Amino acid sequence: MITREECEALDAVDPLAVFRKEFALPEGIVYLDGNSLGALPARTPGRVRQVVEEEWGRELIRSWNDAGWFEQPYRLGRRIAPLIGADPAEVVVCDTTSVNLFKVLTAALRLRPGRGTVLGDRVAFPTDLYIAEGVTGLFDGARSVLVDPAELDRHLDADVAVVVLSHVDYRTGELLDMPGITARVQAAGALMIWDVCHSVGALPVELGASGADFAVGCTYKYLNGGPGSPAFLYVAGRHLAAGPEQPLSGWFGHARPFAFEPGYDPREGIGRFLTSSPSLLGQAALESSLDVWERADLAAVRAKSLALTDLFISLVEGLDGVEVATPREHARRGSQVALRHADGYPVVQALIARGVIGDFRAPDLMRFGFTPLYLSYTDVWDAARQLAEVLESGEWREERFSRRGEVT
Repeated sequence: MITREECEALDAVDPLAVFRKEFALPEGIVYLDGNSLGALPARTPGRVRQVVEEEWGRELIRSWNDAGWFEQPYRLGRRIAPLIGADPAEVVVCDTTSVNLFKVLTAALRLRPGRGTVLGDRVAFPTDLYIAEGVTGLFDGARSVLVDPAELDRHLDADVAVVVLSHVDYRTGELLDMPGITARVQAAGALMIWDVCHSVGALPVELGASGADFAVGCTYKYLNGGPGSPAFLYVAGRHLAAGPEQPLSGWFGHARPFAFEPGYDPREGIGRFLTSSPSLLGQAALESSLDVWERADLAAVRAKSLALTDLFISLVEGLDGVEVATPREHARRGSQVALRHADGYPVVQALIARGVIGDFRAPDLMRFGFTPLYLSYTDVWDAARQLAEVLESGEWREERFSRRGEVT
């Protein structure tokens, strides 16, 4: 079993250790929930203050031009593109993941007339399932069918128009084979939409090389854009060239928004997927986080992620009542570790009381996210030790740890 001293030695030679100072981490906290909400970048408050006090407060409406507010969705999209293996012209930052999925799923269905089935993972993050249900309800003869991704191939018949899957399972951290699945879906004549919320910023994502048709993702997890930060969407260039139709035809997606014309004429390119005015404060926070990401080596991030999750698994397997739900194989693992425990919720709450923050997903999953830019090997060792002590002491049985908040 690795010792804490050995973890300290690993930290001393960690090439990503220099990034820890880029984040405002509370003293005495081991934060293992960056897969749900990333930590605050140290530069974010200053950048948001600049937008509020200078660009808005002093320059007022002039900042739409002078501070580049109008172009911000495109500019941020170009900066996210390298993180997801996309061409800069294929990505735009706007709206939320749910809204963006509604847009790209509707556009995809319109590209496959005569086909009406949308396949999704039966245990995907619920917003993906709900949006698919809502979109198919708008098309005559369309239906949303939920399947196990391991059995996807037997469901790929001639009526399947679109497949929507999460690159990383939000519950278990399982990583799916993006290029392999995409190729099989397209060979069946369907289009592939990937949800990369739990992989962007956690590992290299290769949408372009994989041949993906569309993708959506958020920026508040591993990208540290802040609570409610804007999402992004990706549309392959071959589809943009064909002029896909998206349903939310708001004025920001118009070819000439300041002509104030009564009829809708969509922009060329990725801009046709814009709908309305961007949230500039949220985009400012994301902008400051991307300043950090542009200096990070994604290959080093992935290597450390796997090392941290390997370490945690080795330290916690065998603990009383704990079952590791995350795949052991590196090729099938994202950047989180999920542990099953019959009383997972109070165990996590007891752990949080000790300063180790993870989260819980019903019915029995304790989730721990590993964010290589600000997490150390020593942090992981300490977290595992605290979990062992919580389980050995039985303190999680205290009534206070069973009280459930609105957010778990």
